[in-house]
Amino acid sequence: MPAPDFAVYLLGRDPEAEPWLYRWVRWRDFRLPDSTDAAVAALREAYERAAEQRVEIACGGGIGRTGAALALLATMSGVAPERAVGWVRAHYHRRAVETRRQRRWVEATAASLRTESG
Repeated sequence: MPAPDFAVYLLGRDPEAEPWLYRWVRWRDFRLPDSTDAAVAALREAYERAAEQRVEIACGGGIGRTGAALALLATMSGVAPERAVGWVRAHYHRRAVETRRQRRWVEATAASLRTESG
């Protein structure tokens, strides 16, 4: 698999070893990001870069945190906040967005982004 041009890593600590440009969002397993603002900023950057670059979104297991991030990205592309988790489960992984708190975070954050832009 080719290396990404840009990545967003959703981890408890900075990976500090990647040879490509990345943003680290402090987000411990089964929890929410320590900063919603930092998560949104990193995901917005990933969304914008993805139009012309190879972008990677990753966490430790690739299901919960990555699924929540992908659901938020889906809303940036027009998926309704209340449908984003279902969309990611249908198109990425059936168990994506592992906790109720993560699901509520996606819906609330996506709704607030919609309010800001609308």
